[in-house]
Amino acid sequence: MENAFYDFIIIGAGPAGLSAAQYAARSNLSVLVIENGTTGGQALNINKLENYPGVYPAVDGAAFVESMREQAQEFGASILRSTVTSIDKIGQKFVLETESGRLSSWALLIATGAEHSRLGVPGEDKFAGRGVSWCATCDGPFFKNKRILVVGGGDSACDEATYLSTLSPYVTLVHRRGSLRAQKAVAERVLSNKNITVQFFTQVKEIKGVSKVDSVVLADTRTGETREMQMDGIFEFVGMKPRTELVEMLRKDDKGYIITNYNMETSIKGMFCAGDIRAKPFRQIVTATADGATAAYSAGQYIRTIKNEAYV
Repeated sequence: MENAFYDFIIIGAGPAGLSAAQYAARSNLSVLVIENGTTGGQALNINKLENYPGVYPAVDGAAFVESMREQAQEFGASILRSTVTSIDKIGQKFVLETESGRLSSWALLIATGAEHSRLGVPGEDKFAGRGVSWCATCDGPFFKNKRILVVGGGDSACDEATYLSTLSPYVTLVHRRGSLRAQKAVAERVLSNKNITVQFFTQVKEIKGVSKVDSVVLADTRTGETREMQMDGIFEFVGMKPRTELVEMLRKDDKGYIITNYNMETSIKGMFCAGDIRAKPFRQIVTATADGATAAYSAGQYIRTIKNEAYV
C-alpha cells in the first residue's frame, strides 16, 4: 500500500463516504475509502431505519451500511482499515500519511462525521463501559429489566430510549428543557410509551458507584434542587462534536463544523467535505448520502480538469 496513488481518496466510511465511493467508482475513478473504525459510523447505532426514502419496511442501521459497502465495492471502490495521521498538499496532489504507509490522490473527501458530546460530570469517565454508554444497540442488552437513564431530548435520545424500552420497563429519560427537541412523531412515541418516564427540567450532576454505576445525582434546572436516583445504566445523547482533528486548517462555523459551498468544496481546492462533519441545518442519513453523491460528482469534474479529460 506504500505510495499508492488514487484519483479520489475518501476518509470515513459512513453513509456519506460510502455514497461518494459508489458514485465516484461508478464514474470510473480509482477510489479508496479509509476507515479507522467500524464501517458505518453513527448509522450502526440505529435500531430501525424507518425514514430513508425507498427503504421500507424498516431495516437496522448495520444492515443498511453493509449493503452500501457491498455496493461501493461492487463498483470498484477499495476500502482500507487504517488511521490517517496527517494530510498535506504538494502541488496538485494530496499526500496522506497513514498507519499503512503513504497514500496520495488528486482529490480528497473528508467524511469523518461527528462523535457524541459528553456531559463532563464527575463519574462519567470512571464508569465509561461500566454503566455509562453512548450506544443503546451496542450495550442495551446488558441492562435487560434493569434501571436505565437516557439523557437528552433530540431524535437520537428518543430513538434510543424507545429501543431500550423493549429491553426494560424501567427507562427514565431526562431533558434539561421543558419539551423534547425531537421530531414530532419520534417525541410522541416516547411520551406515549408506558415503559418510559420523562422528566423535564432535569440534568445530570454526578454519576456514582463503586465498581459500576449504582446511582445518579439529578438537579432541577429551575430550582437547583438535587436528588439521587438508583440506576444501573446511563445512556448519553446530548449532541455531537465534529471530528475535524485532521483538517483544523479548514474554515468552520461557530460550532466547529466545516463550511463548504453547494458543491461540497472546502476552502482548499480539491478537498471536499460531506456528512455530519459539514455545516448544515439538518443531519440525517439521507442528507449525508446526498452530500456524498454531490461531492463525488464535483470531485470527478475537478479530477478530469486536472487530467485534461474535462467534458461538458
